[in-house]
Amino acid sequence: MGERKVLNKYYPAEFDPSKIKMVRKPKINHQVKSRMMLPMSIRCNTCGNYIYKGTKFNSRKEEAIAHKYLSIPVFRFYFKCTCCSAELSIRTDPRNSDYIVESGATRNFEPWRAQDEETDNAKRRRDSEEKGDPLKALENRTLDSKRLMDNHADLDELMSINSRHATVSLDATLAALANTSADEDKEDEFLAKSIFNSPKQVIKRISDDSSSNRESSSNGLKKKRKLSESAVIINVVKKHVASSSNNSPGRKETKPEEHKKPNHATTSLQSLFQNYDSDEEDDD
Repeated sequence: MGERKVLNKYYPAEFDPSKIKMVRKPKINHQVKSRMMLPMSIRCNTCGNYIYKGTKFNSRKEEAIAHKYLSIPVFRFYFKCTCCSAELSIRTDPRNSDYIVESGATRNFEPWRAQDEETDNAKRRRDSEEKGDPLKALENRTLDSKRLMDNHADLDELMSINSRHATVSLDATLAALANTSADEDKEDEFLAKSIFNSPKQVIKRISDDSSSNRESSSNGLKKKRKLSESAVIINVVKKHVASSSNNSPGRKETKPEEHKKPNHATTSLQSLFQNYDSDEEDDD
């Protein structure tokens, strides 16, 4: 028993440690077995089985030499599907503090993850714009300050509303609601009574005789107006002729009285009668 537990080793007298060559072996990426929990929900591409977040696996871990972020090593994990035993692999993503599915499965859609990606992309785009343009950086800072002031104003308004509502008790609100409902019921009752209990308004129909009389009277008035408009006053002017007894040589003949000029409407008719003598001259 004592020979098997010897701690010291025998070195012969002719032993020369300088003759032993120290050869460095190439660095081999050794895989290490590790127990892990799935960090996200995935779906196997082979059998379509869903593997949910938090499922435990016996995996093999290795360093992904081709992938590196700011001198931070990236590790790859190999594990098998719980249904069909197909090999799946994921690797770490130190840039986004997350994991990436490499092969054998697809990651389930997560809406909050898409929103986070959009915000990260917008932040990166803004940083790239502000690098070579100081005016753009100043504009972004002014917009941020304005947005912050608006948020403070909204917060103050909400706080004032909450302080007003804090003084109102539950019993008072219930009583106010009951009073408003009672007032609305009274208004509805009054409106219904005013509609259904009001006297009926009778509208008389116009008879046919009265309408015909009105039409005949209106037609008569129209005819009278037309006749009055078309009527023309005719004035006959007679010449005054002296009698035979008065035709003495000593006396002068009396001239007919000059009449006033007639209206323009009767001048055409008066000109027709001026050349004719009166009836007395015809009898002589």
